[in-house]
Amino acid sequence: MNEVRPSVGCDARLVAVPRFVATRPDTGLLTLPWDVPLEEWPEDLLVALPRGISRHVVRFVRVNGQVYAIKEVLEHLALHEYRLLRDLERLDTPSVEPVGVVTDRVARDGEPIDSILVTKHLQFSLPYRALFSHTLRPDTVNRLLDALVALIVRLHLRGFFWGDCSLSNTLFRRDAGAFAAYLVDAETGELHDSVTSGQRAHDLYTAEINLFGELLDLQEGGLLDTIIDPQETVESISSRYDALWAELTGAEEFHTSEMHRLDSRIRRLNELGFDVAEIDIITDWDGSRIRIQPKVVDAGHHTRRLLRLTGLDVEENQARRLLNDLDSYAAATEQQGEDEEIVAHKWLTEIFEPVVRTVPPALRGKLEPAEIFHEVLEHRWFLSERAGTEVETTEAARSYVDTVLRSKPDEKLTIVAQPGPD
Repeated sequence: MNEVRPSVGCDARLVAVPRFVATRPDTGLLTLPWDVPLEEWPEDLLVALPRGISRHVVRFVRVNGQVYAIKEVLEHLALHEYRLLRDLERLDTPSVEPVGVVTDRVARDGEPIDSILVTKHLQFSLPYRALFSHTLRPDTVNRLLDALVALIVRLHLRGFFWGDCSLSNTLFRRDAGAFAAYLVDAETGELHDSVTSGQRAHDLYTAEINLFGELLDLQEGGLLDTIIDPQETVESISSRYDALWAELTGAEEFHTSEMHRLDSRIRRLNELGFDVAEIDIITDWDGSRIRIQPKVVDAGHHTRRLLRLTGLDVEENQARRLLNDLDSYAAATEQQGEDEEIVAHKWLTEIFEPVVRTVPPALRGKLEPAEIFHEVLEHRWFLSERAGTEVETTEAARSYVDTVLRSKPDEKLTIVAQPGPD
């Protein structure tokens, strides 16, 4: 961890210089007006991105081509959250990337100012409210809840107690028709060797309370479908969590003649996107029954396989979809018996990359390449159904760009007319 103080002129003894704590400091950040309260920063320094509801002042700035989120908060809270986010990054947990903390800030009138936590803006991500310009549909609510619950489970598996689970403290990225959730606020978090049942229950209770308020707020603003009952929706969080937690961590007992259930369990875990490090197997005294306890590795089963085969680093559901298309390509070209890395390279150069190149440079900020490819596959299915014959992927890509992609908003850096609430 490095501490940096910007250099000043001969009158340094009269100037209060802030202190920068960072691991990978961007020198461009040193030039920002740290002696001015964040809410008073001039508009020409800021990037107007949608923000979630926060108890602190949050702004976005662009420095040397990189967009950063900066949050004004008490020094001990900023340092605590910075260290936690670094730990989560080390554990490969979905969260925003920490950059540093700015402390010892003093205003021009000599008054101290709260410290600043700096994180990188997560590209193609949005707070939950910014995802919807129209009424929030039931299926979208379900996908958001599934993503939030999966995030909570992943955090708990890593020994992280969140303390303030909510949609507002989460960012979402599109993931092949679903959503991937990222923790964006770790201020109340704690990292342990493992979380207790009481801590898990507290996080679920907090999630229910916060989500209920967030849904009521959406309902008040006319953004929630009238058939959605906020109370029933929040009550589903625990059952969703319990089902996923049990699948990932629960023990299972069966007869020795049912060994296929061991393979089925591993397959189910892989389908959920989790790898299994090892399995504890215990047999009873006469060896007729077996009890298994999987030790689950963090999520990313399909992501890791696709990265190994193609070098593409994408979300889990996107990876699953791309791998399915890769398998279909291998079957269609009769290459099932070939080395999978060779087939993957051919698929990458003959199928995936031509689709990505179909998108004009001006439209490439709409969606991530993997999400575009997923939507092209959906569009190809629609065109094939309508035509009654199989449509080529490149033809579907051109049609998708002209009839679908052009009308979508840019999600790489979505600019809003007015900043959202703090």
